[in-house]
Amino acid sequence: MPPYLDLDLLRLVGSQRKRRIMFNQVIIVQADSTSAQFLADFFEERGDQVWCAATPLEMPSVLEQNRPALWVVDLQLVDDGWQEMLHQTRRQYPDTKILFTANDSDSRPEFYLENNDGPAVVLTPPFSRANIQQALDALTKNTKILPAEPSSRPGLPRVRVPVRMKITLPYIVLALLLAMAAAYVVNRVVLDSIEERFTNQLIEAGKLANDWMVQEEDRLLETLRLVAYTEGVPEAVAAGNAEQLRELTLPLAINYQEEAIEILNDQGVGVLSLRHRPGGNIEEYTFLRGETRFVNWQFVQEALTGQVNQGRDKYAGLVRLLEDDYLYVAGPILDNNGQRVGVVMVGKSLSTLARQIRQNTLAHTTLYDLQGRPMASTFLGEVDSHSLAADDVGNVLAQQDEASLIRPLTIASINYSEILGPWEVGEFLHPLDLTRTNNDQGIIGASLAETFLVNPSRITRLQIFAITTVAFLLVIVMGVFLANRITRPLLRVVDASAEVAEGNLDIQVEASGNDEVAVLAHSFNQMVSGLREGSLYRDLLGRTVSTEVREELRKGFASGEVRLEGQEALATVLVSNIHGFTTLSESEDPTRVLSWLNEYFDKMIPIIVNYGGVVSNFEGDAVMVFFGVLPRLLPPQESAYRACQSALAMLAAIEQLNRRRTERGEPAFSVGIGLNTGPVTAGALGSTDRLHYTIIGDTVNTTIRLESITQQLGQKSTAVVSQHTLFALREQRRDFNLESLGAHTIKGKTEQLLVFHLQPAQTGSQEAA
Repeated sequence: MPPYLDLDLLRLVGSQRKRRIMFNQVIIVQADSTSAQFLADFFEERGDQVWCAATPLEMPSVLEQNRPALWVVDLQLVDDGWQEMLHQTRRQYPDTKILFTANDSDSRPEFYLENNDGPAVVLTPPFSRANIQQALDALTKNTKILPAEPSSRPGLPRVRVPVRMKITLPYIVLALLLAMAAAYVVNRVVLDSIEERFTNQLIEAGKLANDWMVQEEDRLLETLRLVAYTEGVPEAVAAGNAEQLRELTLPLAINYQEEAIEILNDQGVGVLSLRHRPGGNIEEYTFLRGETRFVNWQFVQEALTGQVNQGRDKYAGLVRLLEDDYLYVAGPILDNNGQRVGVVMVGKSLSTLARQIRQNTLAHTTLYDLQGRPMASTFLGEVDSHSLAADDVGNVLAQQDEASLIRPLTIASINYSEILGPWEVGEFLHPLDLTRTNNDQGIIGASLAETFLVNPSRITRLQIFAITTVAFLLVIVMGVFLANRITRPLLRVVDASAEVAEGNLDIQVEASGNDEVAVLAHSFNQMVSGLREGSLYRDLLGRTVSTEVREELRKGFASGEVRLEGQEALATVLVSNIHGFTTLSESEDPTRVLSWLNEYFDKMIPIIVNYGGVVSNFEGDAVMVFFGVLPRLLPPQESAYRACQSALAMLAAIEQLNRRRTERGEPAFSVGIGLNTGPVTAGALGSTDRLHYTIIGDTVNTTIRLESITQQLGQKSTAVVSQHTLFALREQRRDFNLESLGAHTIKGKTEQLLVFHLQPAQTGSQEAA
């Protein structure tokens, strides 16, 4: 729940003092009351009107009647609702100045100052009139002042050889070696016969082009046989059923991505023509029937008439179709009786063939007819300019078994070399023999640019591979070596850090060498020494005080103050005691009694800490706790509410503990808890080498007497609160069932005290008036 500020805590400092002159109205928001008082005295002496506050709840009423010119805000309290109040004030009064205060160890100033609209000025303790005035002058001049950076540790060794140099120098040497090896390989490639290498590549490209044409022709033949031997095709051809043929052959055309499939009857008339739509998807085909152009083609007539030349009845030929030249493979369609009922032709355009050869060989491809005219080419633009001369065609055909012709060629200002060879189509044995006889149909040319990057020879490739492999191995070996040299001491620091995290402060790291890693080891050892020294204080004091008090002690040692300063506060005190424990322990073994107490406190203390309580001291089976003092002051309503919640949680835990004790055959505990709210003095008692943080005052004594009243309520564990705690709860008393027990006379007090039985809120419970 949000903290609540009693109106009594919002005070107008020095309102009754005589003022010389009214300069400003100042609001002081500080977590430490001593600092707040010092700042208030300073501004009052200047003649300023001062308000001090710890929570923002009552500030709207002050801001309605006053216009503060200056806020002095502790950054530790910004999270408690003050940040929005500050932004609201700056929006309403843009001229308002804000002076922040923060400890040197506070890591948050930059975060809040980045979100502050005013000048970034931070005042750090110890406060003095001089540094306060300096901060005010900086505010007036809009000058940024932040906490000073802590000085670096002295005595660290100087870095003589940086790690960067240790890492980079070997890699520079390796890079030089690689550069020299690369230069050697390049010289070998250049000095080798570039022309010979290029010619070999050109010859290889020509062979690949010829081989690809043969493979493509064989593939067309496979598709032809699939169509011819597909069940139902002969019957559909004989019946002239184009629709049935389409259903049977379209999947084959799509799967094999054929450009054209022609199915003719025994008269040479087209029953069905499947032709792929140019530029369309792979499944887009046009369907024609009734075409008669095929009957005039010679290789079709041979297939129709059933001519068999040396056992061959599959034929190939070139025809002009749809403004493009096509290569077709034709063969008969036979019915179940072996009678010829038609012819199937599978074809592909020469432009597609040239493009596919280009993709597979990386060489520009041109297909010429026997007159030397280009029929298809992968060169862009006009290709008629590089037609073959008749002599060149004759030489290619005459010497096709001995040599190939290479000629220079210039296309679009780029010089090429073109190797020429015969382009042959074949006739095939019947029915499954793939042996073929070849017929020259034209010339095929494969062209490479003379600027084409020459691939190195096999020996050179092996040299490059060997040198590269050795270089990479050297880099890997050197990298592993350097990594071990660098990471081994770093890993020692990491392992030592893990030991420190486990609480071992006797660890030391070997600090050898003269680089940053050695400096890191020295710094780590110094850090562990500091932790070991701090641990000494915690060992002496931390076992007898709570975590909050230990933090206050740490700050006191850091600032040079050994004693914890006492402070006045409105707090809620809780005292609990086990009824009849002294009598119970007389009949039990002391070791067992101590075990019972440890089990009891193991249940109670976490509950107290969870609700913000601080254990002041243990007295046998009794414990005294206070709320609202550490780690910072809280409004009485907040401390009373937390104490009541803690008491009820303790009663519930005691009930569970008693059930377990009964099951073990042990007597149940009857615990009394008393709660009282009022002024206390909190601080350290003892000598400089032995401190005990506690609270004193009449409120503490009254709480101890109040707890004894619980013995009058029976054997059951009970909690009671005083009238002061009831009044501090205000409207939050509705969260509890507070049953009046009447007025009681407290030992040492002249006035009677109203006492209330604290219980969890229940339906139908009676609230205290």
